[in-house]
Amino acid sequence: MANALTRWWKYLGAKANSSLDERADPKVQLEQAIREAQDQHRRLREQAANVIANQKQAEMRLNRAMGEYEKLTGNARQALIMADQATTAGDSAKAGEYTQAAETFANRLIAVENDVEDTKTLVLQSSQAAEQAKAAVAQNSAALQQKLAERQKLLGQLDQAKMQEQMNTAMESLSATVGEDVPTFEQVREKIEIRYAKAKGAQELTAQGVEGRMLEVEKAAMNTEAVARLDVLREQMGLPVASPGGHSAAELLAEAKKLEAPTSTPADETPAG
Repeated sequence: MANALTRWWKYLGAKANSSLDERADPKVQLEQAIREAQDQHRRLREQAANVIANQKQAEMRLNRAMGEYEKLTGNARQALIMADQATTAGDSAKAGEYTQAAETFANRLIAVENDVEDTKTLVLQSSQAAEQAKAAVAQNSAALQQKLAERQKLLGQLDQAKMQEQMNTAMESLSATVGEDVPTFEQVREKIEIRYAKAKGAQELTAQGVEGRMLEVEKAAMNTEAVARLDVLREQMGLPVASPGGHSAAELLAEAKKLEAPTSTPADETPAG
């Protein structure tokens, strides 16, 4: 039973994480990743600083031990010299005291010498650890700088992806039906083209009917009158004009006026007997 509950709990956690990743904003997640990388670099620098501090402390301890070693060595030699002088002077009591002091210095010298060797080993190890820590910090710093440089690139790619997704959605909405009562773009275009084709066909049929012919006759009459008027202007200017049928333009205009005048007999005239 406990195993089943544990597995179910882990399943719920994994599902929640999956749902969160799907709904999360990539821009926010990118900033979280950058912040986590910066925090990790800060912790690494702190650890490296502690390692380097241990190295410095070991070096200071070694320097103190070396100074103590040199001092004890000098005291032991001085005690031996004074013991030898006392022996030469025949003062055996002082000679014994100086010899005992020299032995005490020698014992302390042995202890300090062992401490120096241990400290040298510690300094060597701490120096290696400090170099490794410096290399790790430098490597992690380069990686962090690369991430910071790639952040702008990723943000640009994210904006392009969002814009492309919006364009894809817009294009899909143009080719797909929006709803049952709303026609598609293709259907509207086909309807407009059909209406336009019908209008053009009706125009062609109208142009071929009686009204179209009447318009053609009126246009031809207007053209004939214009040609006659140009011939009149040519005669007034003394230019030769030859109209069809051997008649001049003036004669054609006079004839046209006669045809337009009324042909009915006046009421006050009576026919001749």
